[in-house]
Amino acid sequence: MSEKLAMLGGQRTVPKGAAVRWPVITAEDKKAVMEVLDRGVLCGPYAPAVKALEADWSSYVGTKHALSTNSGTAALHIAVAAAGVGPGDEVITTSFTFLASALAVLQHHGVPVFCDIDPKSYNIDVSQIEKKITRRTKAILPVHIHGLPCDMDEIMAIARKHGLVVIEDAAQAHGATYKGKKTGSIGDMGCFSLQASKNLPAGEGGLFCTDNTEMRHTANMVRMFGENIHDDLKSKMDPDYPLEDPREYNAYMMGWMYRSTEMTAALARSQLGRLDANNANARRNGEYLSGHLSEIKGIVPPQVPSDRTSVYHKYRIRLDARAAGLDVPAVKFRDAVMQALAFEGVEVALWQTKPLPGQALFQERKGYGKGAPWSCHYDGEVSYDVAQFPETKRLLEETILIGAESYPLFPQPLELMEKYVAAIRKVFASKATLEAAIGAAR
Repeated sequence: MSEKLAMLGGQRTVPKGAAVRWPVITAEDKKAVMEVLDRGVLCGPYAPAVKALEADWSSYVGTKHALSTNSGTAALHIAVAAAGVGPGDEVITTSFTFLASALAVLQHHGVPVFCDIDPKSYNIDVSQIEKKITRRTKAILPVHIHGLPCDMDEIMAIARKHGLVVIEDAAQAHGATYKGKKTGSIGDMGCFSLQASKNLPAGEGGLFCTDNTEMRHTANMVRMFGENIHDDLKSKMDPDYPLEDPREYNAYMMGWMYRSTEMTAALARSQLGRLDANNANARRNGEYLSGHLSEIKGIVPPQVPSDRTSVYHKYRIRLDARAAGLDVPAVKFRDAVMQALAFEGVEVALWQTKPLPGQALFQERKGYGKGAPWSCHYDGEVSYDVAQFPETKRLLEETILIGAESYPLFPQPLELMEKYVAAIRKVFASKATLEAAIGAAR
């Protein structure tokens, strides 16, 4: 006989307070930030913690250059600019991602063009990319969604064939690997977020990396008001010279103030020392969940090809009502399962609720006002009809996250994963328990 569900008055499976809250801040993290305050240097593009973080990150990822920014969105924007994207140019990206992936294109007056996703990886469907290329296409912006790398060999081959720049959006994929190479080092440029929910958290912030010195130079100008502020001026001067480094105060291009702060950089450096350990813990937990949930009818766990690693920034499962023996709408089944698991104490969440091109920004095309950039710079045709993205729509209707932004997989003990599996087995114990959950759901 099945146990009584917690949502119907039964005993909760996962005790309250069992999950570890993220980010985990240690004494070493606090010490690193206090050292910045004690030093008294809190800002500056070439301040010591900022420069050290950039050196650490380029070494970790395996690129020649790295720049720190005040957000992952800023990192993407400076990459779009460095790619040479201008008014009316098109950038191809995925319909399943956070808004920032497309917003960075719009911020430089480019036009995002979306591809649907692969239903197994949830990443961009590479078979659709060439169909979207036009004479206006300047770049491809693949997103390593949820920490799983895209099919980068295929993407790079398409880009090289058509003379396009590849910008990796690795905001959720710090330390993930594709055929032995870390994300961010495969395309022409890579961009990361340091927002508090990420595997490498520092509150807010971002990182840009590249092997291309010219792209690094352009990106650096964009992040600093469009000025050409060199980081090697001091080395050319007498160290005893009494004046500060000379600054021309002359903008050569449109620029923004996208610099990081010293405290953010110091915290990120400290967290970086634990990134690999946290990623390993996330992989262990993700693989444990997938191994057990794959045995349950009605659940399809995430799939990771053998040639790459996922860092499980988010752990998404697909729910199949028919496989569970039920004939109910996907959204109704999803919402009922989600509520039942939440009552059992499992951290569950939704992340995104519609394909990105379905958001009002793209449906209404107000942009900067008066329809810009579509109306004033663009002579092409792009469709944001959500019917063109059926796999993304289906994914969002049929899936939930196990874990939440405040309680992701990376810091959790294996014992919690065991309780999560027990709770999920309880809800999926029989057709009757699922029907009871659907009947009780609000």
